[in-house]
Amino acid sequence: MKRFPSFRADFTASLVVFLVAVPLCVGVAVASGVPAELGLVTGVVGGLLTGLLPGSSLQVSGPAAGLTVLVFEAVKEYGLGALGALVLAAGILQLAMGALKLGRWFRAISVAVVQGMLAGIGLVLIAGQLYALTDAKAPGSGLANIGGLPDLVASTVRSGSALAALAIGAGTIAVLVLWPRWRRAARILPAPLAAVALATTAVWALDMPVARVEVSGLLHAIQPPGLDDLGRLGSIGVIGTVLAFALIASAESLFSAAAVDRLHDGPRTDYDKELMAQGAGNAVCGVLGALPMTAVIVRSAANVQAGAKTKASRVMHGFWLLVFAAAFPAALGVVPVAALAGVLVHAGCKLIPLRDLRPLWREHRGEAVVLLVTAIAIVTVSMFEGVLIGLLMAIAKTAWETSHIHLDIQIPEDTAEPVQVRAIGNATFLRLPKLLDQLETLPADRDVELDLSGLRHLDHACGAALTNWAEQHRRSTREVELVS
Repeated sequence: MKRFPSFRADFTASLVVFLVAVPLCVGVAVASGVPAELGLVTGVVGGLLTGLLPGSSLQVSGPAAGLTVLVFEAVKEYGLGALGALVLAAGILQLAMGALKLGRWFRAISVAVVQGMLAGIGLVLIAGQLYALTDAKAPGSGLANIGGLPDLVASTVRSGSALAALAIGAGTIAVLVLWPRWRRAARILPAPLAAVALATTAVWALDMPVARVEVSGLLHAIQPPGLDDLGRLGSIGVIGTVLAFALIASAESLFSAAAVDRLHDGPRTDYDKELMAQGAGNAVCGVLGALPMTAVIVRSAANVQAGAKTKASRVMHGFWLLVFAAAFPAALGVVPVAALAGVLVHAGCKLIPLRDLRPLWREHRGEAVVLLVTAIAIVTVSMFEGVLIGLLMAIAKTAWETSHIHLDIQIPEDTAEPVQVRAIGNATFLRLPKLLDQLETLPADRDVELDLSGLRHLDHACGAALTNWAEQHRRSTREVELVS
């Protein structure tokens, strides 16, 4: 042990992360519409491969709730066989971005867009999993799921089996909320595992008529992409999905790395290397036909809080997942689907930044608007288009805020002297209406000296508009002198 002073701490932390990861891996897979075993495969790759690579030393990778909605839509649109090709292409794209040193640029993405993205994902995830709480089938898209909730309530009230499943799901959520308050027990058994274990025990003991997870075996679930699946990567819709996988997974992973770095005093994250590590993991997951991976803040925080010192903890957690998936796959078949839905509803609620929204609205109202618009766009349109809308909103907001222009106007009492106008700031087309309105208020019967030397930026639209205004003013027999 003297040669490995941190082994005991890493070993203990790996067991804790393993216990947290099992219900999340399975739950994300079921919610994504793929075999439960594929979630474990992604967790294994995230531990054994990505865990070994340089980048971030303590954050843990695996299937994440943040990509559940996108994966579900992709599987529904292109089929399960195409999932591996999509994830493989996304992984290669991440490797390329890391090699080009683009990892650090993800830190430039507006935090409001990322929070809005996670909030939108959380809302769609919750809306979909409310159906799974009652063993019902969701209609499909986020908006359709929300619109169908009244019918879901009516059908649940009339069905004894649906009420039984709802009781299991609601009980799971209650345990997830209350278990951490029992600190002694929470140190021994993580809340997600405790909640699923209690729900499974209750279903078995009471012989409740609820749906269980379907198990097909680990090797049977692995389906590498075929040539036909790889050939579909050239279509526009598939390219958009690949970009969404790569960009969202990268942003979530690197933002998670920044959050994990604040939790410990160890080595800081190398963002480019971490991006390549995530890309390598996703490329292997794609070859295996498994779910895409990201760095997951829930598991990463559990890893740090359990006392992990090195990357050995996350590698060992991947080994425990492999042993479990290989030796005890039948154990998944007794887990009620409603319990996993409860885990994901709870995870979806955590993605919605309710605590941050009120102070953000008070202090940075524009950022709050970007967050809300991004979330609403994801719910009403789709994931990829919603994120694009959010990014465009953030860019427009920034352009508006930075294009301040002020006119310092001095009108001498002597009518023979020209009116002195000094423009200060950034003159862009966004402020052009206000700028022209102010110039129109100048006396029409006085000469004007317009000093533009105080402008840090003058775009073509403003330059042309000022020239036109000067020409019109000259036509009124007055002189305009432009000083630049």
